[in-house]
Amino acid sequence: MADEIVFCRGGGCTAKLGAGVLSRVLSCLPKGARDDNLLVGYDSRDDAAVYQVSEDLAIVQTLDFFPPMLDDPYLFGQIAAANALSDVYAMGGEVKTALNIVCFPEKMDLNILGEIMRGGSEKVKEAGAVLVGGHSIADDSVKYGLSVMGTIHPDKVYANNRGQAGDVLILTKKLGVGIVCTANRVGEASKEAMEEAIRSMTTLNKYAAEICTKYDVHACTDVTGFGFLGHLHEMLDGRLSARIRARQIPVLQEALQHAEEFLLTAAGQRNRNHTEPFVRFRHISFAMEEVLFDPQTSGGLLIAVEPVQAEALEMELQKAGLPARIVGELTNRTDPEILVV
Repeated sequence: MADEIVFCRGGGCTAKLGAGVLSRVLSCLPKGARDDNLLVGYDSRDDAAVYQVSEDLAIVQTLDFFPPMLDDPYLFGQIAAANALSDVYAMGGEVKTALNIVCFPEKMDLNILGEIMRGGSEKVKEAGAVLVGGHSIADDSVKYGLSVMGTIHPDKVYANNRGQAGDVLILTKKLGVGIVCTANRVGEASKEAMEEAIRSMTTLNKYAAEICTKYDVHACTDVTGFGFLGHLHEMLDGRLSARIRARQIPVLQEALQHAEEFLLTAAGQRNRNHTEPFVRFRHISFAMEEVLFDPQTSGGLLIAVEPVQAEALEMELQKAGLPARIVGELTNRTDPEILVV
């Protein structure tokens, strides 16, 4: 159908601007006077902003939207909402309200828009939040997402750059959804692989975040458009290094097959160009390298936790049905910054 061709041109977090380009633009923005109530801003390249409003309350604010990465409007709405909500969970917050962000062609069937928004609203409801409105504009292509507000205690914020040497890294979802979705658009992905990717992308990070509250988590981020290695690089903040054990990383197995067949994304190559100077691979296949650079849509949480608690956290996440694995550890700063073995 013509609408389906227009509807899905390739999207999700593969549509993000590259990290290098974005960093250059942000570095040119004028900075106003420091506000001591702004606990987390864009200068730390974190997942959301955190603003303190009282001694025991801070607001978590974020937004995210993108074009469809698959042809089903309802599933697209679910995935886009789960992806936007994830930023609040990555900060350790609790989602409270959400606003729809909609770009939609006037000539396209409005039932499609209804299905997108139905999928999004169901995920907001699952998050325990309230959908309170939104904004729409006529556009030549479909885009959807949410502006999300959450709350958190100021002393319990999971910033992405507060990890400590010795911390153990845990990843809560499988990598490779970007590559599988790319293969699906050209008819190469199996039905089973696409179903697994969709299950992953529609799973809220709420459940992993709730489990994390029982443990001494020092830092957290969600793995999205900049890929596993790009978000890990931001997490290290120029002061730490990381050793990653590739065999322990949860991966959609068909993604490795498609990477070997060069069914890759332009965004993945942008991620490689930006992050590869900070990474050294030791006996790692090309396919696995690509999975580590692959932009994830509604990806999992990457958690830096107190080492003595890591196995217990991993086990509890797995008991909750998540494919979480210990994938490495943080160390004092060395060269290379990230070693993948």
